[in-house]
Amino acid sequence: MINELPVLDLSAASAGPEARARFHDALHGAARDVGFFHLTGHGITPAETEELMRAMRKFFALPEADRLAISNLNSPHFRGYTRIGDERTGGSRDWRDQLDIGAERAPHVPAPDQPGYWWLDGPNQWPAALPELRTAALHWIERLSSVAERLLHELLAAIGAPEDFYDKAFADSPHLHLKLVRYPGSAPDGAAQGVGAHKDYGFLTLLLQDEVGGLQVEGPDGGFIDVPPMPGAFVINLGELLEVATNGYLKATNHRVVSPPGTRERYSVPFFYNPRLDARIEPVPFAHADSAPGVTQDAANPLFAEYGRNEIKGWLRAHPGVARRYHAELLEGAGAPVG
Repeated sequence: MINELPVLDLSAASAGPEARARFHDALHGAARDVGFFHLTGHGITPAETEELMRAMRKFFALPEADRLAISNLNSPHFRGYTRIGDERTGGSRDWRDQLDIGAERAPHVPAPDQPGYWWLDGPNQWPAALPELRTAALHWIERLSSVAERLLHELLAAIGAPEDFYDKAFADSPHLHLKLVRYPGSAPDGAAQGVGAHKDYGFLTLLLQDEVGGLQVEGPDGGFIDVPPMPGAFVINLGELLEVATNGYLKATNHRVVSPPGTRERYSVPFFYNPRLDARIEPVPFAHADSAPGVTQDAANPLFAEYGRNEIKGWLRAHPGVARRYHAELLEGAGAPVG
């Protein structure tokens, strides 16, 4: 049973061959055995972090009417504000509210012969009363994309794979996604689900969390361990597509958030580094492929080689209100393999 997450320093990858080799050994073990770790040495400054956190706190302090003016119920692209209890994980409501932000794109209404996942390309919604939020959020997406790209290269090199193997999958228009999340304390009914146990379905997640705990990671025995905040570090976890790409050698791990007690608030910012929606994720050749245990099978959560099919499936399940309003034709096949 693990008791705490490994701590890895990304700057070691640029500190000479010996330091990089040690970093690769640690990264290899963390990604294979745990699927989660703390990352320091990433180059994101305290000033950049403070700018984003300050803008996020201002957003959640806005009057509810201002937040609901940019409700994701206005967006067929699933962008915007989700009020407390309206998102679902594992069929149960999550006691949090959030703002979903992606790369700024023109609205993409799929043609009849195009996959429904193209609905996920579209513009963001921004609060008129808080123009600095747009600046801070888009800057964060740009900066963390660079960190994630470098980390993915180092991870692939660490397992003996070509480090640029997935560069084409991320070229041009990767599906980058940022959430600004507030956990407002315990639900009135006492339910502790801030967000239910789940795995992320992309490549890498880089999480910024405040000083309030609540994140938990599933251990080998099926129990959950706390992940205390570490100032200046991101919590990194691997998504299901990396598990699929390595035939189960790399680990996508269940995790959840337990609501903070009483009325204490928790703020977190997960950034999801994911490829183009139409990218087909081919198996990566790597040095340890003969010891891969195989991918975890879940009949209720089929995975597809074409990334966008996984992404739209998740959104339709998590945001039933948006799905019913705009995407009734997609709901029937949301949980079934498609091609």
